[in-house]
Amino acid sequence: MRIQDLLRGKTESGVVTIRPGAGVRELLSLLAEHNIGAVIVSDDGSRLDGIVSERDVVRRLGTDERVLDGPVSAIMTRSVRSCESSTPVDDLMQLMTEHRFRHVPVVDEGRLVGIISIGDVVKGRIDQLEFERDQLDHYLHQG
Repeated sequence: MRIQDLLRGKTESGVVTIRPGAGVRELLSLLAEHNIGAVIVSDDGSRLDGIVSERDVVRRLGTDERVLDGPVSAIMTRSVRSCESSTPVDDLMQLMTEHRFRHVPVVDEGRLVGIISIGDVVKGRIDQLEFERDQLDHYLHQG
């Protein structure tokens, strides 16, 4: 299974982005509106400039409440690990586990094409296991 298979299985096909200069309060509204845990930071909507998550906000709030009135660029992660749509899901799972990422942007030929969350990976695995179980069940009970 490859990342492109997970992207096809997602209910929402678009990627939620926010500009680096947008406010953190706007970020929080986007997270709540879309019921997501991270947003891609992009000045043009197609280039990956960074990523910002709920965790980034919470960690900064613990030391400085004024972070809510600042720009996303002040709290975003600039050095982002990404994958391509052709990346095997097993490779992505290893990356997510080793680096404790919950969200990984998908970039093909320098263009943002999606984002994969740990929930997407788990759902993909469950779907795959159910398919295999059904195939075995069919094989055992045919004829």
